[in-house]
Amino acid sequence: MTTERITFPGHSGDTLSARLDLPEGPHLATALFAHCFTCSKDIPAARRIAARLSAMGIAVLRFDFTGLGHSKGEFSNTTFTSNVGDLHAAAAYLRDRNMAPSMLIGHSLGGAAVLRAAGDMEGIKAVVTIGAPFDPEHVTHNFADALEDIDQKGQAEVDLGGRPFTIGKAFVQDVKAQALAPIIGNLKAALLVMHAPRDAVVGIENATNIFVAAKHPKSFVTLDDADHLVTRAEDAEYAADVISAWVGRYLGLTPPAPPVGAPEGVVRVSEADVNGFLQDVQSGPHHLLSDEPLAYGGTNRGVSPYGLLAAGLGACTSMTLRMYARRKGWPMTHVSVDVSHDKVHAQDAGTQTDENIDLFRRRIAVSGDLDAEQRKKLLEIADKCPVHRTLEASSRVETELV
Repeated sequence: MTTERITFPGHSGDTLSARLDLPEGPHLATALFAHCFTCSKDIPAARRIAARLSAMGIAVLRFDFTGLGHSKGEFSNTTFTSNVGDLHAAAAYLRDRNMAPSMLIGHSLGGAAVLRAAGDMEGIKAVVTIGAPFDPEHVTHNFADALEDIDQKGQAEVDLGGRPFTIGKAFVQDVKAQALAPIIGNLKAALLVMHAPRDAVVGIENATNIFVAAKHPKSFVTLDDADHLVTRAEDAEYAADVISAWVGRYLGLTPPAPPVGAPEGVVRVSEADVNGFLQDVQSGPHHLLSDEPLAYGGTNRGVSPYGLLAAGLGACTSMTLRMYARRKGWPMTHVSVDVSHDKVHAQDAGTQTDENIDLFRRRIAVSGDLDAEQRKKLLEIADKCPVHRTLEASSRVETELV
């Protein structure tokens, strides 16, 4: 993932700070990410979701709303409506770069903002909310004891998460005036609602209300015991995986033809955790994770590299046997292949060399009314699977640093 640090004018002309996370391969679509109330574009959940989407070809623009993070302007002068205006300003910036967004993702109050913005933002095909309130006024419970002062004095300084913020009367009046139900009901995009049942900041009933108000296509996914900010790495990873799996159905991601010399396309592996070994593996529209076991310093959240190699051998073996049995009309009803890998001394494997070699042990189980000769023939065919031949032959790896 390549990240550009950019700026663009917000709803009132103030300069907004943003990060544009770009795919390392083909750019297939663009998403806009709206952060939670008084948060920033750099919260862990936003970074992980952006990294996951960029791995599948979706550029992600995440920015700080006016007066927050590194963006200019006075937060005390902002409202919910101004946040929606900032989203439209971000979309306009992307359109000027020929990267018009087709997906909106919003966290907490940012989720309510993307629901509001999606209704009159051209080209939006998918919307995702994470821990979003159904009623934007819900956010005022964070500073309920200051509402009287805000009403009488026009503004008041409140403590939110250990940081001081000045909340203006216009903000309170604006969120109170919002009514999202009819807007959600008229949403012309697929909707994914994500929420944690134990969310102590925005209750799960908000997700229920959003889901009920929306028309199909819509999906509801629980984030189990995640906190409101989705701070744990495993929760952010889960959210990112669900979003990436869900959105491909609605954005129509079609990668370009593979380059010359790579008939099956390019498999791209990119680091997902700089403090560990977790990797995003992208092959066309398909994604998986690779990692190392806990015993080897990994987090065991994906298949190990040798596990992937063994999976290639097992999958190719099973496909080859099925193709042969189908062509012969044999009654093979099922096939499964167990593959294990080990490093052994070459002479233990019957090879006349003093070197250690890789040993793949393959156990094939076939079901069906097959006689002894058919089973023997299937065993012979297994050795002719292309991956088997590649592993037994001398391969060449050409490497360049780019």
